[in-house]
Amino acid sequence: MGFLDEIGAVAGQLSQNSDQAKVAGGLMQALEQHPGGIQGLIDNFKQNGLGDHVNALASGEQQTTTPEQVEQGLSGTGLIEQAAEKAGVSPDVVKTAMSTVLPMVIQHFAPNGQVAGQSEFGGMAQQLLSRFL
Repeated sequence: MGFLDEIGAVAGQLSQNSDQAKVAGGLMQALEQHPGGIQGLIDNFKQNGLGDHVNALASGEQQTTTPEQVEQGLSGTGLIEQAAEKAGVSPDVVKTAMSTVLPMVIQHFAPNGQVAGQSEFGGMAQQLLSRFL
């Protein structure tokens, strides 16, 4: 099963919870504006003491993250707040939803720590968003 198939399956589950689907869309929009995009997100996790965790996500060794790890990893970036604003939900909802979405995003957009080019990310982000809408 490919990444978009996996996301499609998750999207089906998320469509039952419209807040999580909104957060997935808000996250993708916020990441397009985030300094460094997905690489910036990975760097933020590393700078905030979660380098081992994000490396394990990127390599597929770790499949989960917690809302607390999302908060710690993105502390000071404004990404949680931006995604909340774009999705029209609270930052707490964003942290919970990101704990489900971020492991997939990191593993598939930056497998083994290799970040896809920005144009490739943009195209993949549009495909991802189409699965949630």
